[in-house]
Amino acid sequence: MKKQWLLAGMLLLSSLCLGQKKPNIVFILADDLGLGDLGCYGQQKIKTPNIDKMAQQGMRFTSFYCGTSVCAPSRSSLLTGQHTGHTYVRGNKEIQPEGQEPLADSVQTLAQLLKEAGYATGAFGKWGLGMVGTTGAPDRKGFDKFFGYNCQRQSHRYYPTHLWNNDQKVILEGNDLAHKAQYAPELIQQQALAFIDEHKDQPFFLFIPTVLPHAELASSPNDAFYKMYENAFEEKPHKGMDYGPNANVAGYQSVEKPRATFAGMVSRMDAQVGEVMARLEKYNLLDNTIIIFTSDNGPHREGGADPVFFNSAAGLRGFKRDLYEGGIRTSFIVQWKGKVKAGSTSNFAGAFWDVLPTLTQAAGAPAARYTDGISFLPTLLGKGPQKQHDYLYWEFHEDGGRQAVRAGKWKAVRQKLKTNPNGPVELYDLSRDPEEAHDVAAANPSIVKKMEKRMQEAHVETPIFPLVKAKK
Repeated sequence: MKKQWLLAGMLLLSSLCLGQKKPNIVFILADDLGLGDLGCYGQQKIKTPNIDKMAQQGMRFTSFYCGTSVCAPSRSSLLTGQHTGHTYVRGNKEIQPEGQEPLADSVQTLAQLLKEAGYATGAFGKWGLGMVGTTGAPDRKGFDKFFGYNCQRQSHRYYPTHLWNNDQKVILEGNDLAHKAQYAPELIQQQALAFIDEHKDQPFFLFIPTVLPHAELASSPNDAFYKMYENAFEEKPHKGMDYGPNANVAGYQSVEKPRATFAGMVSRMDAQVGEVMARLEKYNLLDNTIIIFTSDNGPHREGGADPVFFNSAAGLRGFKRDLYEGGIRTSFIVQWKGKVKAGSTSNFAGAFWDVLPTLTQAAGAPAARYTDGISFLPTLLGKGPQKQHDYLYWEFHEDGGRQAVRAGKWKAVRQKLKTNPNGPVELYDLSRDPEEAHDVAAANPSIVKKMEKRMQEAHVETPIFPLVKAKK
């Protein structure tokens, strides 16, 4: 009977969505932005009025998670609807001379499914899932238009030598790793806004994986956002790899005032969200556009960034590359005027792999051949029963390998998996200990055993980034 009610609810939601014009979808993915870096999640030092307004006009999630705690696999999880025990890309594997391990030709993405449903599709920002000409290039994964950094390594520099316009390399005159002339985030934003101009009269999926506020810490000339904070904080200069004859694309420049620079980059990102909103409003599109804002993983500590000073992890344990809450719990805000209740919050325990089934259902697009996700459209619309996950699962394939599981109030973490696949499991009761300060594994052996079983069943081997299998 429960399954029948769930099916009836899903059919009702689909009919409600399909009975009107297909909604546009704008998905904004920040880079290395911590849960606590936004005012609506408790930030006190950095101003984010536009994103805070999104939360006031939409739904703010309090228990939503990234795909994992580093860029490429988290994005793979988002676009394929699979957790990192299943998704194709599971680490930041570099390819020379440029790019990362490409998604396989057989991998199905959200953009491909929306394109099948008649959507114009565009991505503007950082890709990292396959170089131009490979099976993982944006144009092979459902995007009509891509502009930005194809390669994550190239995106370490905010004044790069080039960007990509689909398969065409765009040389940025004056940027040669010795001189700085063109600030990439400004160029990319112009292209994203132009996409709205071009496709305002048809359903579109606008994916904005902005590089902000990922390191390096860098502002543009006469940057008004930097000036907002120039004298706001005590500062300690950061020494990095400066632009000049010895510079490379993977380095980060020196910064005289890293705290002010970081804060300015976050406020610039917020202003760009405001520009997207204004462009949608200009064409009277806000009533029929799903707008989502989130981040790909927890806050970083590279290039002079100081997440402790800003409380970027919102008091949670861990940062980027950790599978503790600070590394994977993310801001997640959904605005859909007239559909999502303004000023609402949700404690639905979801993750990036839920985005694909949710948006394909809302758009009336074909369902994925396989997904680990569940649609949280009932939560967004406040209609029908909401299915819940039995558990959420993450892998991290660097620093020796890690696994994590959340099931209800319980969170389990295993470290150094490659050298000790049967190593100890840490256990935390998030209802009493959201900071994961007290390991209660010894007092709960039966819970630990269940979590170990979930870790084992959720991980499927891959020839790309194999983990050492635990012995049965």
